[in-house]
Amino acid sequence: MRVPPGDHGGDGARLARRLGVEPGAVLDLSASLNPLAPDVTPLVASVAESVRRYPDPAPAVDALAAAIGVDPERVVLTNGGAEAISLVGAACPTGRVDDPEFSLYARHLRHLSDDGPRWRSNPHNPTGILAASRDRAAVWDEAFFPLATGCWTRGDADAIVVGSLTKIFACPGLRAGYVLAPDTKFAARLRELQPEWSVNSLACEVLPILLGEADLPAWAVGIAALRSQLMQVLAAVGLHADRSDANFVLVRDAAGVRDHLAGHGVLVRDTTSFGIPDGVRIAVPEALGLDRVACALEDRRC
Repeated sequence: MRVPPGDHGGDGARLARRLGVEPGAVLDLSASLNPLAPDVTPLVASVAESVRRYPDPAPAVDALAAAIGVDPERVVLTNGGAEAISLVGAACPTGRVDDPEFSLYARHLRHLSDDGPRWRSNPHNPTGILAASRDRAAVWDEAFFPLATGCWTRGDADAIVVGSLTKIFACPGLRAGYVLAPDTKFAARLRELQPEWSVNSLACEVLPILLGEADLPAWAVGIAALRSQLMQVLAAVGLHADRSDANFVLVRDAAGVRDHLAGHGVLVRDTTSFGIPDGVRIAVPEALGLDRVACALEDRRC
């Protein structure tokens, strides 16, 4: 089944419409979410009455700052990682992006310059490799860092960090991200650029609960084991994934794989936007998802 790629992952609902099934029937591995995250649905239902009042992000900010171990005044809660990137791009409009990289950085920078402050994903997107300890950047995108390392941040004191709680807690529809600013002055500048009530009340109410239940070290260990199993499933049909530290893997020589899997209700990320036209990025699924990927690939021999 031919499924034209979008600008990003998360096209599961579109594939479901093509297949004539409910969105939940599609295994969407085009968005790299935590396969071990708790189900947020009952939590959201339990705070549904909060939509009757304006959001108050303060408790969520305090909970996130406590989890990371930083001053709450340095934390800016955002409407997903996308808004975090947008706000930093508005405050720092000139930057350097070395491809292949996540396309939102360049999109939200007014000027790209080889001499500008460098923006980097860590682990690198789409390869999944963690940056070396000696590596430096002005802006680190650590959306996947906690799931790769079991730690919230690598802690560069002078860098701006953007993150995605919706990746960590597998709830992209809830929209929750953050900026960890190097100082309170820069954080205040971002808040001035941010629309009022940017983060919805459901996210504000649920995040303190989720943060209290998070177990990053255990999740990182579990994801590493699942990633190894995914790579074995792929290798069994001749698909060789690059080494990865993240909750996703990159297969560079995978022409036709995305369309084949889509016909079985499994969606993976096309990597054309990263400059890898025949590649796919595959999120690490939980155990049942691994079985489903294996079944979808078993009639394909590369």
